[in-house]
Amino acid sequence: MTEDMPSISRRALVKAGAGLAAGLAAARLAGAQAAEAVQRFARQPEIDPRQRMLLKGGTIISMDPSVGDLGSGDVLIEGTKIAAVGRNLDAAGARTIDAANMILVPGLVDCHRHSWEGQLRRINPNAPTLADYSNATHQSFATHYRPQDMYVGGMITALGCIDAGITCIIDNSHNARSAVHSDAAVEALFDSGIRAVHASGAPQAGEWDRQWPQDLARLQQKYFTSGDRLVTLRMFSPVNRENWTLARRLGLRITTEFQGPQAAALLDPLWQDRLVGPDNTFNHCGALPERTWQILRDSGASINVCPRSDAQYGLGEGISAYQHALDHGIRPGFSVDNETSYSSDMFMEMRVAFYMQRALLQNRKFGGEQNLPAPVNVRDVLECATVNGANCAGLAEKIGTIRSGREADIVMIRADDINLYPSNNAFGTVVQAADRSNVDTVMIGGRIRKLGGKIVGLDMDRLKRMVEESRNYLFARTNYKEDIFAEKLPKLY
Repeated sequence: MTEDMPSISRRALVKAGAGLAAGLAAARLAGAQAAEAVQRFARQPEIDPRQRMLLKGGTIISMDPSVGDLGSGDVLIEGTKIAAVGRNLDAAGARTIDAANMILVPGLVDCHRHSWEGQLRRINPNAPTLADYSNATHQSFATHYRPQDMYVGGMITALGCIDAGITCIIDNSHNARSAVHSDAAVEALFDSGIRAVHASGAPQAGEWDRQWPQDLARLQQKYFTSGDRLVTLRMFSPVNRENWTLARRLGLRITTEFQGPQAAALLDPLWQDRLVGPDNTFNHCGALPERTWQILRDSGASINVCPRSDAQYGLGEGISAYQHALDHGIRPGFSVDNETSYSSDMFMEMRVAFYMQRALLQNRKFGGEQNLPAPVNVRDVLECATVNGANCAGLAEKIGTIRSGREADIVMIRADDINLYPSNNAFGTVVQAADRSNVDTVMIGGRIRKLGGKIVGLDMDRLKRMVEESRNYLFARTNYKEDIFAEKLPKLY
């Protein structure tokens, strides 16, 4: 969630389009605190292209019609990619992982997350409005973030995602207070081993270097010259002609927080000038007029809806735009948005979307409406969390399904855990009953990041020290006195 972001001036746009000079000039630090070195974890090593792994004897939900679903099957992985999916695969010499009593699904995709807020988890569980959210983030703690705090927030968010079976996130990083803050946010994603889209965005309050959005050119040159990396780059911007023009000059996709008639009115002239297209992704999409839904459909833009966020903060109509999207032939992704009020859990997001859609249809039926659309089923909502999420991330040709040639982003769920056993329906088990505790194995681009229910190689004690130092620093800077039983945060700015 966000408020209006500043737009780039025409002069800065010309500079950014001319080359890297403006981006390099933006690399100055935001005050003395930013000069401190960022403490980092070791970056995940490159995958040996010769590695071969066989996931043996699992129940496979491929989400790909050409593959189908297998009650018992194997997945062969070579290097970073899936080499074969089938029964009784011959994989002599491959490392074998026993997938019996497991359900294999494509890695879950969170289309919209503000990762920098990770150390503020559940600080505001009762927040009923966007203003309450901003009091706990943009207007208060965010204004004091150091680069180290950006790194810590991003790291604990990414690791929490991996633990919960989310293998890819679009990180809407709207606290880029300096070039060094942006670097720290990007490096946290690389170091965690998650697949991510770093969507760089401007801060909403307080002092900052005003280096955004021209700094995108520097970020692109520093981190994103290779298309084969797990982390990619895009712009996070409101509806703004100049910002979007810059993004397209750099060849970047654009993510936009988007809801309500006011935002919709800003989109119309850009649509008329053919400046809305498949490279746009829109978050939320609540309370939009019919004209705008037609634009979203006809442009080929992707959207994601926020079942918990919209209800929590009273955004749009208070119910996610899931049904509106379906009514217009759009298959949306799902997104968690933030963790300041609730969990990092795509399983819960799927369930909330499922029940809200069913409740909405029943409410309309009770009101006398005829010819209602069909209720969604569990396959539909899993598609939103996988295939449709991959589309929002611009990675539909790489992830979202389990099939030969795709990147090996796979989640293995223990179906014989006490809360899931016996598993009488694979889709029902995943969507209606599973949670992060059932996630046994998480593979991202062929690298195992969780195995046997534990994140691989995590120094949890060190992570705790880093998180606690960051959190204590932010609390001190805002004069916030921690109250773990508070019903509501005091005003912090």
